Amino acid sequence: MKLNKYHIGELIEPYKGECGIPDLSSNDVSGINIDKEFFEPAKQVGKDTSKYKVVPPDYFACNLMHVGRDAVLPVALNQSDHNKIVSPAYSVFGIKNEVAVLKEYFFILLKSSEKDRYFWFHTDSSVRQGLPWKDFCDIEIFLPSIEQQRKYVDVYLALQSNLAAYQSKVDELKLICDGYIEELRRKMECEKIGDYIERYSEKNLDKAIDDVVGLSTEKRFRVAQSRVNRNELGGYKIVHPLDIAYVPTTDTWKVLAFAVNHFEKDVVVSPIYEVFKTKGKLESDYLAIWLKREEFDRYARYNSWGSARENFTFEEMQNVEIPIPDISVQREIVNIHKCYIERQRIAEALKEQLKNICPVLIRGSLME
Repeated sequence: MKLNKYHIGELIEPYKGECGIPDLSSNDVSGINIDKEFFEPAKQVGKDTSKYKVVPPDYFACNLMHVGRDAVLPVALNQSDHNKIVSPAYSVFGIKNEVAVLKEYFFILLKSSEKDRYFWFHTDSSVRQGLPWKDFCDIEIFLPSIEQQRKYVDVYLALQSNLAAYQSKVDELKLICDGYIEELRRKMECEKIGDYIERYSEKNLDKAIDDVVGLSTEKRFRVAQSRVNRNELGGYKIVHPLDIAYVPTTDTWKVLAFAVNHFEKDVVVSPIYEVFKTKGKLESDYLAIWLKREEFDRYARYNSWGSARENFTFEEMQNVEIPIPDISVQREIVNIHKCYIERQRIAEALKEQLKNICPVLIRGSLME
């Protein structure tokens, strides 16, 4: 099959539209992540947003300055039916030669990991290792016929549609879970959890446990960092199954990093962590749902104290107030939440598969 060679600049044209609105909030502005998706709200916005750029439907936005830093071309196609607004540092462009390339095929091409390495290779020698617009436009690509492109685009769009349908069901389940929680907060009086949690500091003195875990900002246990000396675990704290560990320091990550031990075995954590169990009429997984909320992170930051390090102490944890319904109701909420977490995990796996299939589709379209 004959392939046609083009420079990217022959296929695209820049779009210069500015929003003209000086006081946009982060909720009005989109960013682009390394998965090549728009996300809202943006991490930050400037004082005057009138120069922020508009991305119309079916147009692309990319951050050419971060190609070297991330070893990825952060680019996204606006597949919605409304304009998006991005930082003026972004480049916005559309397809000008639709006879040569379909916008969806071009996006699949940009999403392939091979192209990311190729773009990274062409970055400049500046501190940021950016990819200048001219150099981006000068890059050569090979394209099959429009008919061949459409064949593989149809496969991609079908997979994307299936993922979107599944994700919408996951989002509905999250709404049910969040609604249940909000209803409890409105209808029930909140109680301090201090009477239902018990702190302990059980050391791994005999070094019998060598399963060392740390905590992440995603509020999950993770593999401990390599600098942990596994021969010196006597001072580490034991966390029993279904008990909770958290990092008191909140000023570094701006969240309360914690997790419930679901490993069905004892693990050990750093001596600086706080460890506690729930008792009486409070389930640890139910408490965890409340501690995972963004509102609680703001609460924990506000109630953290110290100078060089700001800590959310166990005493402050005891003062946390939540509605505590009957244990059977707590378990129902936990089961719904677990179902949501599992389905979200599957959705993320499907998204990763869709990402990984992009180079396969490109290779197939070029070799058929």
